[in-house]
Amino acid sequence: MTPRPMARDELRDIATTQHGFVTAQQATEAGIGKHTLQMLVHRGTLEHAAHGVYRFPQYPVGEHDQLMLAVLWTRVPEAALSHETALDAYGISDVNPNRIHLTVGKKRRFRRAGGRDYVVHYEDLGQKQAGWWQEIPTVTPATAIEQCIAYGTPTHLLRQAIERGHAQGYLKTAGRDALTEALEARHDQ
Repeated sequence: MTPRPMARDELRDIATTQHGFVTAQQATEAGIGKHTLQMLVHRGTLEHAAHGVYRFPQYPVGEHDQLMLAVLWTRVPEAALSHETALDAYGISDVNPNRIHLTVGKKRRFRRAGGRDYVVHYEDLGQKQAGWWQEIPTVTPATAIEQCIAYGTPTHLLRQAIERGHAQGYLKTAGRDALTEALEARHDQ
């Protein structure tokens, strides 16, 4: 019989793909109870990062940690960085969002402590609309541009995103043309 790994090691395995973060929900799914989680916090093995989100302090702090924390803060499996935050992440626009934009499914409704730095949008994303950026769930560049057209992001920033997205290979020519047309249609309304 193989011995069960220690709770700390199980959580560390989860955290390695999440910038050192792990949620209480993930701990529960791994069979780790609240008491054990609190004991790990008390011992300094974990630090409380946000409501229901913990971080292993030995992981080096990275420049994208706040984005990963935002996604995990929702505690929603389909959550992804979106809108202006995704444009900024991909580096295809000079947009400078003052809050982190996240998209979750339309039927999700929640109230979470610590969400003043986040804008939560409700949209059911298809498989081809979401992917990964720096190991963080993020909508695709094309989806981010579509969202920003509807959101009202300034036109010059969206033109820039379309052109840079095409130049960097994120958008094919047909996609670039369709997004340009959608942006121009926004002005005709």
